[in-house]
Amino acid sequence: MSRFLDVPAERCLKTLVVRGSDRPAVALLLRGDHELNALKAARLEGVASPLTMLPAAEVARATGSVPGFVGPLGLDVPMYVDQSAALIADFVCGANRADLHYRGVNWERDLPLPPVADLRNAVAGDPSPGGGGVLALARGIEVGQIFQLGTKYSEAMQAMVLDAAGQRRPMQMGCYGIGVTRVVAAAIEQNHDEKGIVWPEAIAPFNVIVIPINMDKSEAVREATASLYRQLLEAGIEVLVDDRSQRPGVKFADADLIGIPHRLVIAERALGEDLVEYKARRSDQTQMWPAGGVLEHLKARMDRR
Repeated sequence: MSRFLDVPAERCLKTLVVRGSDRPAVALLLRGDHELNALKAARLEGVASPLTMLPAAEVARATGSVPGFVGPLGLDVPMYVDQSAALIADFVCGANRADLHYRGVNWERDLPLPPVADLRNAVAGDPSPGGGGVLALARGIEVGQIFQLGTKYSEAMQAMVLDAAGQRRPMQMGCYGIGVTRVVAAAIEQNHDEKGIVWPEAIAPFNVIVIPINMDKSEAVREATASLYRQLLEAGIEVLVDDRSQRPGVKFADADLIGIPHRLVIAERALGEDLVEYKARRSDQTQMWPAGGVLEHLKARMDRR
């Protein structure tokens, strides 16, 4: 509608019709560039909780119009207008008839201003509540919760304390919890790149992945892989061996995808020179280490982190 009428979206008024708690419908009015906040709307007097948008048939019965063309002018249902929408002038709104809108509408001149409420989601650039600047939006993830339990359980368990006057009172209780799987999700959100996960060393599922090349065709590669695997385990290093019959490129891509911090590659040609290839997940550079000194080099790398 904004494009069709060549009117900025912030001067378009949209009317959302929701179920009322004691009336069939309540209209919520917002600017066209804003989104309704369901939690805020559900707390309004007369609005049913949980917030429920009315189906088209019920909108028609309550307003005499169809969704998309409902507007506040002449609308005979309870209404709330968002704070930002209450400040616009010469706005566009539905005319309560299919395919029609009004232009140049103004509060108090063309219709009374409904009760004003905070209805919308905050957006970047809004003034901060304290007046110290503007809001910026950032993604977050909840990894823990704190619950106020009051005295419900302390009364049942007779868990009492003495107050300042020496009177026995049930203690105030609370609890907290940390979501293990949410910690994992948060870690991945903060530690990844275009190739996949980049696990922090402390929570990586394995410290090292060993990738043998053509292990099914080379006795030397098989023996070196088994020997290195035993050394790492005996040193207390958690290790994964990718012994699949896949091309090296597939194995390397999968190792990057799952994000194990250290990668060791055993190949027959390098073994002929007594070398093993090393790469850190956070680096694009590979190094060649003496096969007999892999454990010492790896421990030094892990200690630095």
